[in-house]
Amino acid sequence: MVDRFWRKNGYRMRAVNSHVDAPAMYAETKDGFVVSLIVADKGQVHFDVNSPCVSYSEVAAPTSQATAPLDPEAEFIPRPNIHSDFWSAEAPEVGVTSGR
Repeated sequence: MVDRFWRKNGYRMRAVNSHVDAPAMYAETKDGFVVSLIVADKGQVHFDVNSPCVSYSEVAAPTSQATAPLDPEAEFIPRPNIHSDFWSAEAPEVGVTSGR
């Protein structure tokens, strides 16, 4: 579904990795942004965007605390435990479009 959407919107596909356990897609927008969507271990999805050349700028510190509870003694941030019928489907639904 993401591939169809990106192509429909003029993204140039750079590479597609169809690996069963870790699929990934890499594309470039018309204005030079490079986007990637990677599905990693246990369905963790990573979406990255690299911008075309820009000037360096300072980044302000966060203005609010994180809202997710985390055990202060935890060694790792826990994996999300929310199930989605849509994102956990075995096959994408053909012809489904988002109203957004």
